[in-house]
Amino acid sequence: MKLDPVLMALILCAALMHASWNAIVKSERDRLIGFGVVMMAGTVLCLPLLPFLGPMAWQALPWLMLSALIHVFYYFFLLSAYAHGDLSHVYPIARGLGPTLVAIFSGALIGEHLRVHEAGGVLLVSLGIMALALAKGLGDWGGRGTVFAVVTGFTIAGYTFADGLGARASGNALAYIAWLNVLEGPWVLVYAAWRRGGGPVLLYLRAQGWRSALGGVIATFGYGIAIYALSVGAMAHVAALRETSVLFATVIGTRLLGEPFGAKRVLAAGMIVAGLVLMNVRL
Repeated sequence: MKLDPVLMALILCAALMHASWNAIVKSERDRLIGFGVVMMAGTVLCLPLLPFLGPMAWQALPWLMLSALIHVFYYFFLLSAYAHGDLSHVYPIARGLGPTLVAIFSGALIGEHLRVHEAGGVLLVSLGIMALALAKGLGDWGGRGTVFAVVTGFTIAGYTFADGLGARASGNALAYIAWLNVLEGPWVLVYAAWRRGGGPVLLYLRAQGWRSALGGVIATFGYGIAIYALSVGAMAHVAALRETSVLFATVIGTRLLGEPFGAKRVLAAGMIVAGLVLMNVRL
């Protein structure tokens, strides 16, 4: 399935949105509560829309439930990665690894096989990830931040497959998107209230809840675009183009958040983006 220019432009917008809300989460005073508010915003936005979006095919239900479960693990692994690593280090590894795994396994799982240049793109992404992991030198591969980023990448690949197949099976991608936001949204905030207590959560909401809520609106629209694209385009190509967000995130991290090793990380992120684009082009 070839991606048309309008769809490609939408996916690039979704990539910028994704990098932006991740930067908001990374810079939060309390990331757990902030992330919980980001996710809950999706539920609040989508719940009132369900009666107006119509039904979806029941065949999508197993994929929907699987995706919601994988997303919960994704959220906690991502939070753990940000607790131990910079945005410009963690984000490109996780987001670069996800579509690479999709590309590698899409042939066996859904019959979308790689061409030679796409395999070359996979190699470039892999080299870029290695360069990021070793940005501090051969003796320092990033420790726990890198480990959690890699595990996060596996969850990204998992929910990409689940959502691509689920949205296609649903017959109603918009309803699938809304139901996913409703099902996956509350759990991080519930966990935050259990860990922090209701009082600190309320204080946080009054002080800067609007900021996290804005991130949630951005996240909801961004991933909604991504799922719609997965329902009409080749999964490996959509996933690859969407993850050009790694360059946005690296620039945000090194320029706006003041994270170190800027030149090395931007160069490595550029390598990842080049590989992702190579995986997406038609030769």
